[in-house]
Amino acid sequence: MPALDYPPPLRRLIAQLKSLPGLGPRSAERLMLWLMQDQGRIEPMLDAFAGASARIVACEDCGFFMEKGQECALCHDPRRQRSVICVVEQAADVLRLERSGAYQGQYHVLGGRLSPLDNVTPEDLRIEPLIQRARASGMEEVILAVGSDVEGEATASYLGDLLRQEGLAVTRLAQGLPAGGGLDHADELTLYQALHGRRRL
Repeated sequence: MPALDYPPPLRRLIAQLKSLPGLGPRSAERLMLWLMQDQGRIEPMLDAFAGASARIVACEDCGFFMEKGQECALCHDPRRQRSVICVVEQAADVLRLERSGAYQGQYHVLGGRLSPLDNVTPEDLRIEPLIQRARASGMEEVILAVGSDVEGEATASYLGDLLRQEGLAVTRLAQGLPAGGGLDHADELTLYQALHGRRRL
């Protein structure tokens, strides 16, 4: 006798949920059960997905999300500095930097980072539009706000070489100890970067 399992439509739903970042098989199953326990939860979620799919696109210039037919809130904000552009991996990184309140320039979303093991090459990222923006808009500085892991460092090195050839000043976010953290929880690489990135008081 075959083992009992969920009906095929629910197995397909679990498979789709499991493909989302951060959801494993058990989390996907729990989410499916939560959705199915109250049928009223599914329709609003489907409407939200359909609305986002139909009305949200990436800005051709910066790569951040915008509503179709509307101006990009980032690119058309007159208060933003036009001479500085901050390069990030994903659109969510824009919001993280914005919430800090420390940056008022332009942004450019790459759409990922270089990763030969995952077959992510320069052609897969929004690098050419970045070079074109830098040439056309009179940028003075490009801030590379990509990760500090191996892929992030490779991406920063690759972009730095390209942008310096265009005569641009290229900077990298400072790295080191987190605010409110002590030395007891810092690894060797973090301490190394903190020492080399020290500044005069």
